[in-house]
Amino acid sequence: MRTYKKRSFPLSKIRRFIEPGPIVLISSAHLGERNIMTLGWHMMLGFEPALVGCFIWDENHSFSLIRRSKECVINIPTFDIIDTVIGIGNTHGGKDDKFAQFGLTPVKASKVDAPLIAECYANFECKLVEGSRINRYSLFIFEVVKAHVATSPRYPETVHYRGDGVFMVSGRNLSYRRRFKAVNL
Repeated sequence: MRTYKKRSFPLSKIRRFIEPGPIVLISSAHLGERNIMTLGWHMMLGFEPALVGCFIWDENHSFSLIRRSKECVINIPTFDIIDTVIGIGNTHGGKDDKFAQFGLTPVKASKVDAPLIAECYANFECKLVEGSRINRYSLFIFEVVKAHVATSPRYPETVHYRGDGVFMVSGRNLSYRRRFKAVNL
């Protein structure tokens, strides 16, 4: 097994090593207003029910829409729309319709009022189930109440933020399924 020589590293930059998953687009809606934001800070918290925790900065326009509506859609974009993902992340405030501005197609959801994004590989309709961490940590805990996933490809090219404007694109997949205990799959 290989060992690594280490050096001191700035704490403010460790996120590039522990980002939990792909960049997502969060769509939200409340009282006729809608928005999209780019988000990288999320984590699975449970499987049944499917719970997802999201850090949403309190200065982000989506923060207030989601807090008031108590719902959103977590949309999983793929590498082919990376410029759109970055553009949305660089656009702040509620003045512009980001669906129109970035040429995205809103699709009516079945369980929440926030729209799905048709151009994304997967869409997870979510309802807020735990809000006690919002004031102190800006942490929203959602239950996924409906999932829509493309039929192909099986493993999409998702985008993962490494910090400093650098992204990693998901690559080759290796199955070690036979080495796992069934309970851990």
